[in-house]
Amino acid sequence: MVYSVEIDSDGNFRDRNDRVITLRGINLAGDSKLPATPSVPSHISDNFFDGDNVSFAGRPFSLEDADIHLGRIKSWGFNVVRYVFTWEALEHSGPGIYDDKFVQSTILLLQKIKEYGFFCYMDPHQDVWSRFSGGSGAPMWTLYAAGLDPTSFAYNEAAIVQNTWPEPLSFPRMTWATNYERLACLTMNTLFWAGRDFAPNAIIDGVNIQEYLQNHFIDAVKYLAQAIASSGINDGFILGWETMNEPNRGFLGFSDLSVNPEHQKLRSYTCPSPFESLLIGTGRAVEIPVYEFGALGASKVGTKLVNETHRSAWIPADYDESRYGWNRSPSWKKGKCIWAQHGVFDDTSGQLLQPDYFLQSSAGLDLSEEGWADVYYLEHWHKYVDAMRSIDPDAIMFAQTPVLAIPPDFLELGAVKPRMVFTPHFYDGLTLVRKHWSSYWNVDVVGVLRGRYWSPAFALRFGERSIRNCLRDQLKCLKQEGVEKFGKGVPCLMSEIGIPFDMNDKTAYETGDYDTQIRALDANIFALEGSKLHHTYWTYAACNTHKWGDHWNGEDLSFYSNSDAGLHSTDSTQMSQFTLASSSSSSHLSLMSSKRYSRPGVYSLRTDYVGSRAVEAFVRAFPLLTSGVPEEYNFDIMKAAFTMTIAADDNLGKGIATEIHVPDLHYPNGDLQVQITSGRWELDKESQILYWWHRSGVQAIKIIGLRGGQIISAHSQGNMKTICSPCS
Repeated sequence: MVYSVEIDSDGNFRDRNDRVITLRGINLAGDSKLPATPSVPSHISDNFFDGDNVSFAGRPFSLEDADIHLGRIKSWGFNVVRYVFTWEALEHSGPGIYDDKFVQSTILLLQKIKEYGFFCYMDPHQDVWSRFSGGSGAPMWTLYAAGLDPTSFAYNEAAIVQNTWPEPLSFPRMTWATNYERLACLTMNTLFWAGRDFAPNAIIDGVNIQEYLQNHFIDAVKYLAQAIASSGINDGFILGWETMNEPNRGFLGFSDLSVNPEHQKLRSYTCPSPFESLLIGTGRAVEIPVYEFGALGASKVGTKLVNETHRSAWIPADYDESRYGWNRSPSWKKGKCIWAQHGVFDDTSGQLLQPDYFLQSSAGLDLSEEGWADVYYLEHWHKYVDAMRSIDPDAIMFAQTPVLAIPPDFLELGAVKPRMVFTPHFYDGLTLVRKHWSSYWNVDVVGVLRGRYWSPAFALRFGERSIRNCLRDQLKCLKQEGVEKFGKGVPCLMSEIGIPFDMNDKTAYETGDYDTQIRALDANIFALEGSKLHHTYWTYAACNTHKWGDHWNGEDLSFYSNSDAGLHSTDSTQMSQFTLASSSSSSHLSLMSSKRYSRPGVYSLRTDYVGSRAVEAFVRAFPLLTSGVPEEYNFDIMKAAFTMTIAADDNLGKGIATEIHVPDLHYPNGDLQVQITSGRWELDKESQILYWWHRSGVQAIKIIGLRGGQIISAHSQGNMKTICSPCS
């Protein structure tokens, strides 16, 4: 069978003309984590706990506004979107009750995405389990099914939730990420992945809680897939389905519940040990250390007495849960910690009885490090793939394994599937957490996690060039691990990577100077290009404003903002203006404030940069389709110079061209110089695509931007010939 997109034996995506496809796009969208009706961003408390009665229809934006947003994204040169949706959006009202209005609105928006020529893959998104435990993803009822009471979390810190924070603007930075190590998320992830082994008495509707949760999740995603298949809109533009976003281990593999796990590097605000979380959840007040995350990592700054009101995290024994229609086994007592019921600790005396309870599977397998994923993640992987392919046998399956962890050995464990993709995530952690880009120093985080250094001090990198190379080498490492664990025939696509735009206390929003953001983002894209990684940036959020960012836990990573477009803001919109400055010693990029929506000679009907942030970095020349395999490619933002070398197929006789996106942002009015080793080229200004017909073998191209009649950079390379206009 000929698919719209093939995957060859070397892990390249290929189109029907056998050209190599390089996927580059964006997550659509950050807003999809949040209900549309009523609108409940994470800084609003009204209606928050009415979680059964919400609708996500109209996320990520209305069909009426789709042309505005999709046209903008298309003008950036992107060719793929990672379509974000949540389990909650599908099944928020209760187990087995699906929101058909949301399903139909999704199908209509997917049709629009198809009309704009994007590829698409579907992401069942979650962070920290659920909105009600400080993240997004699972419906509220799943917490009640586990016996937890989400209305209590504000008192016992089973989760830190911005919606219930007294002053949302003061919500501690990145505290949501520490929720993974708090009671609610630890419990839910453990039950989802391994409830059968570790909570065998947790029986609901006659099955273990693990099977109950996993089946409902898979069935909900399958319901959406079936509706899409029945609609007839998918003739290959939907590439396939990703596994649950950022799977987390819960308690699994902890060797001692009385201490914070070694992998918990990010500590911010209160950071209880797993056992302290269990004790607090029973209604005890416990003195907990408080941390701050600074330039040198986390440091303890004090303590706090948590749960002074003695509020239990578990639903009361007399709690009426009849609205959900399930039957809880009599052996599973409401009002009592599920882990106390399984003998992990004595909730009367407060004594820890089995500190290593979660260290081994029922078969005696070691779950430490990421061993849990070898057992429980892969079990779910097989179920999920079988379910999705029962709807679409041709679907590409995107495997997202635990973040920054070495993936399970899919090859050795027999888990490699035909037509699958490895989708890791990467963020420059110091920049993300501190909301500050330092061109002076950074850390090889992946190297530290892999134990490459005798001391973390040896992982430090100094100077912007070294930092850029370090980011590239970390991405190369993650990609190579994919080759080792999946085989060379499985492509690697970085499904999330991005930067915070509210750096340095949001100074760019006052000055209009996005120089720092451009440098940070360009460094990340340099790393992606140097690793030859397919990728989808995090994120696009149509709701973004300077005050509330992406409207989710203080994050502000959207490439677009209403405030930068002059909407929802009383401030004058200030856009950065691209200029080149030089001195006798070096050239550098500088950005100047401009109270204009457009740059003369740059904007046109083909492009829409209004509201875009750091657009100089992410709108760049990029290979879309190549008649051959790209060996290397790079865009030099300072010189507006794109270079690429490919191991080319002989397509001259077939009339099939390599296609390169050449944005008029960097090449206004098509002013460019092209150097090629063979063949001919043509520029389609309307589509911003340069077509290149070339011979087979190793071929190279360089595209150089011209401004005001001046060549920014034109360095001849080898036997490349300079051609200033299309030739035949």
